[in-house]
Amino acid sequence: MGPVFIGILIILILLLIIRNIRVVQQANAYVIERLGAYSTTWGVGLHIKIPFIERVAKVVSLKEQVADFLPQPVITKDNVTMQIDTVVYFQITDPKLYTYGVEQPMLAIESLSATTLRNIIGDLELDQCLTSRDIINSKMRSILDEATDPWGIKVNRVELKNIIPPREIQDAMEKQMKAERERREAILRAEGEKRAAILTAEGEKESAILRADAKKQEQILEAQGEAEAILTVQKATAEGIRLLNEACPTDAVIKLRALEAFTAAADGKATKIIIPSEIQGLAGLAEGIVESVKE
Repeated sequence: MGPVFIGILIILILLLIIRNIRVVQQANAYVIERLGAYSTTWGVGLHIKIPFIERVAKVVSLKEQVADFLPQPVITKDNVTMQIDTVVYFQITDPKLYTYGVEQPMLAIESLSATTLRNIIGDLELDQCLTSRDIINSKMRSILDEATDPWGIKVNRVELKNIIPPREIQDAMEKQMKAERERREAILRAEGEKRAAILTAEGEKESAILRADAKKQEQILEAQGEAEAILTVQKATAEGIRLLNEACPTDAVIKLRALEAFTAAADGKATKIIIPSEIQGLAGLAEGIVESVKE
């Protein structure tokens, strides 16, 4: 019986040791108590717990954790009651303080978040609450991080998930947004019409300028043509006079030319022509010559 008893005893001791072997995984920590008092904190690796003397008081996760709290009723500075729910990102930095610093740490963080949020929102009006989320988030993170230091918790980030104003406020905001969109649409339409009118006026102006330039060029060309025609006639007249002078014409020839000129001047249209006496005599002479020829 002795060897058997010893063998059973050894097996029981081995089983007891095996059952008290603990492997702490990555990003975890074990808070160990010895005879009811804090003893140590186990990190990652293999550990053996003393049976009946030591116990694992708490297994703590060192990962960043997210706490999504239910919407909290808050009142703004202008007495508007609305619902705001927050999301807190935190990480346990000291497992011992987390274990012994506060009872129910998550409930403590939720309550602290609600009271902090009420204090911050109470100093802001509704419009500021809707447009100053980043400021509210920063203030809450700073206050919560400082308050949770004795609990071994570090608050990394706080976000306002939803801001839900009363229904009548939402309706008023929707009407305001609709009116703002309509105002912007009217402004854009007016600017478009103004731009179109400006372009039309500029087009008409350019068209008028082009028409005026074309008419001006036409008048210039007509004037140049008339001037060239007059110059040509004058040159021809001067050339005729020059040739006539070179031919040394008699008085009879000159008078005959004058008669031809008056005949051309009348051209069948003149109603009354005053003929000098010299040309009248020349006309009589020409008539006598014609009659003698007929006889």
